[in-house]
Amino acid sequence: MSSESGEVPPSGQAASKKAAKKEAAKQEKLRRRMEEASNSSASQAAEQEDDPLSANYGDVPLSELQSKSEVDFPYTEVGSLADHLKDQVALIRGRAQTIRAVGKKMAFIVVRERGFTVQAVASELADMVSRQMVKYVATLNRESIIDVEGIVSVPAEPIKGASQKVEIQVRKLYCISRAAPALPINVEDAARSESEIEKALEAGEQMVRVNQDTRLNNRVLDIRTPANQGIFRIQSQVGKIFRQFLLSEDFVEIHTPKLIGGSSEGGSAVFKLDYKGQPACLAQSPQLHKQMSICGDFGRVFEIGPVFRAEDSFTHRHLCEFTGLDVEMEIKKHYSEVMDIVDRLFVAMFDSLNENCKKELEAIGRQYPFEPLKYLQKTLRLTFEEGIQMLKEAGVEIDPLGDLNTESERKLGQLVLDKYGTEFYILHRYPLAVRPFYTMPCYDNPAYSNSFDVFIRGEEIISGAQRVHVPDFLTERAQACGIDVKTISTYIDSFRYVAATVLQSITELENHHPFMILPVWAALISSLSSYCISKKKHCCLDNLSGTW
Repeated sequence: MSSESGEVPPSGQAASKKAAKKEAAKQEKLRRRMEEASNSSASQAAEQEDDPLSANYGDVPLSELQSKSEVDFPYTEVGSLADHLKDQVALIRGRAQTIRAVGKKMAFIVVRERGFTVQAVASELADMVSRQMVKYVATLNRESIIDVEGIVSVPAEPIKGASQKVEIQVRKLYCISRAAPALPINVEDAARSESEIEKALEAGEQMVRVNQDTRLNNRVLDIRTPANQGIFRIQSQVGKIFRQFLLSEDFVEIHTPKLIGGSSEGGSAVFKLDYKGQPACLAQSPQLHKQMSICGDFGRVFEIGPVFRAEDSFTHRHLCEFTGLDVEMEIKKHYSEVMDIVDRLFVAMFDSLNENCKKELEAIGRQYPFEPLKYLQKTLRLTFEEGIQMLKEAGVEIDPLGDLNTESERKLGQLVLDKYGTEFYILHRYPLAVRPFYTMPCYDNPAYSNSFDVFIRGEEIISGAQRVHVPDFLTERAQACGIDVKTISTYIDSFRYVAATVLQSITELENHHPFMILPVWAALISSLSSYCISKKKHCCLDNLSGTW
């Protein structure tokens, strides 16, 4: 047996050492940049002391940022800057997106606020803008927050590098918060569209492509892009429109527990956890509590809240956590009452977004080009049989009593667009066999059901149905579907209490529990577990009389 003085390190150790060296080099490079920036700031401070116009620019000291004085001159939002403000003085605050010096007497700076950008020009001007000020502007770090005061002008040539078509002739500029000299990503790079990058490559130019993992690792910078600003502001508007519309239709907003004792929809896609020695999980939907609210005589309820799914799929349709817009309502005579609400809600939403979010839609379209959604003021409704017939005429064979797969849904969406000129429609009267056991059959053909799906651009976004609420019939349907009635006896019994008004008001009750649909505390989770588990096989997006 022989021995050697040296040992070959495992490949993992070698890779680890290499990564450590790379990280050390990166940190050293950053340290040098920080040191250079510090030296540059010290040099600028010395020059500024010799400048008689030094009061017009510079870094704002901390003492001035401690709410020392109130605003004495109104700020103008960058997105509001337009030619009607020509020759007026404007004060804006934003981030320094790009800085470009032109010689020693002029510097251009693009200021960004909430996704909108404007170009500002600092040019040497007697008694107003000194050469030292121009130098100060040119050495600002990207993404620093600055205040710019100046005269609004309208350039002869349109500005291509900013969203606003006016320009600010800088008279004063102050740095409120200085960003680090080196950032992981540039917002300008993150805001480029794929088409821009491809065109640059075809022309032999190199452009930085910011990949998704880099974006997510530096999300605080990534969400500053105009497109992302637009996306999240439109998302905010969707929630606002959803809430306002439903409140106007006499719906009651509820807030249901997200920590529950058992799966709310069944299946394996549930986050399980231990709560003080008791099993619990994160709610997959507010389905159970919506149903309880209707049984409690609220009549119409909705919720905007988080939904948790332990998804294994990696597609654009699957997330482990998302914000759900949930609705539950009674119907009087026909499930078309629910479709009427869906129709008017979405048309109101589309109209409002097109009217009030034009700039945000344009910002998104610049990075992610898209065609405006085509929809009708009275939403198209097709029966499942009519949809199957359209597919059959197009050469697509579908089981008339089966479900539509993803490809069929997309194909039908294209056929509907071609024939009716809309990308938003409702398909209803689905085959009973492809719906949950608690879905009400059609009165004229028990092979079909009082259910519907809503589609946008060939993708299902909503499912809804009239629920069977007659206990004996519900038992019969469960048995027909091979479900052990004993496992859902609590659910069936709830309809024996006459499933269909509670009004919450401001009271002086000391206990918080009355203000929760189902209050959650440690001792209750275990007792809720059996209640929830008994329902997990029958809880979907439908409920009581009608829901979506």
